[in-house]
Amino acid sequence: MRLLPSLALLALALTTLPLPLAAQSYPSPAAEREHLARLLHEIEALAPLIDEAERHADPDARIRFQYLWLRQDLDRVKQGIREHLQAPRAEPRQVPPLRGDYRR
Repeated sequence: MRLLPSLALLALALTTLPLPLAAQSYPSPAAEREHLARLLHEIEALAPLIDEAERHADPDARIRFQYLWLRQDLDRVKQGIREHLQAPRAEPRQVPPLRGDYRR
């Protein structure tokens, strides 16, 4: 009778697997906006983790992680997402470069 649970799991997998694939096959501005809003929320949720990591940083280390630079880059990314969510533009715009290197 161990076959029955396996078949039930297989049936469940086969009935739910096509749903995400079907949802991803058609472009949807509403879905994109939802994902971008969720991404914005996730980036904002990083702030307490960054604060915690900074509290544990060794101030006397020869090479230190630059938390301010990381926060500035994340703010730029959040700003870009917000701008797109508020008023998507048809034309490309100038975007300031990210610092990217957080060691000093």
